[in-house]
Amino acid sequence: MSDQQRDLLADTPESWTVTGTSTPWTGGKTSVRSDDVVMPDGSTARRDYQVHPGSVAVLALDEHDRVVVIEQYRHPVRHKLWEIPAGLLDVPGENPLHAARRELYEEAHIKAEDWRVLIDLFTSPGGTDEAARVFLARGLSDAEGERFAVEHEEADMRLARVPVEDLVRGVLAGRLCNPYVVSASLAVQAARAGDGFDALRPADAPWPARPFEP
Repeated sequence: MSDQQRDLLADTPESWTVTGTSTPWTGGKTSVRSDDVVMPDGSTARRDYQVHPGSVAVLALDEHDRVVVIEQYRHPVRHKLWEIPAGLLDVPGENPLHAARRELYEEAHIKAEDWRVLIDLFTSPGGTDEAARVFLARGLSDAEGERFAVEHEEADMRLARVPVEDLVRGVLAGRLCNPYVVSASLAVQAARAGDGFDALRPADAPWPARPFEP
């Protein structure tokens, strides 16, 4: 594949005509929207989806090539899942790096010196407009001050550090199913085997799906 062909292999923004829209449900952070969308043949079809503020996640990699992971109960799927630190963008236009630093501090009480964008993804584009940015964080150390006070599911969280290779094996064996763990662990292996971590995008790289202030 030529360099020109690789450049053409990219998702493209597009918006089909919407003839009607409604919001049948609104929650604290998300809502459900129903759009009547004009199809290519001229017909109209209703599409229901979750409206989401966006998310960030952090693959925090220590000097021993271990990843900081958290086990947390997720009620919709009735599982305790091994995850990486993650959370919502609290306000529209929030800088995703600031949000990622906050989540790493709150969930793992860790700070990092080196930050890169690992991957961007739409978590479930058939059912939600959620966009997520996953960072690679290195140069880890304990955060100063008291630990963040947790509640609800977070009060039962378990924290561990796991070798990258063990995460990849768990993903490929079907034992680990959290989308951030799946995508980030495979991506970090691919980055290492390819052009290396220094070739990843800078932490403040543009994010068209969720534009932000520097």
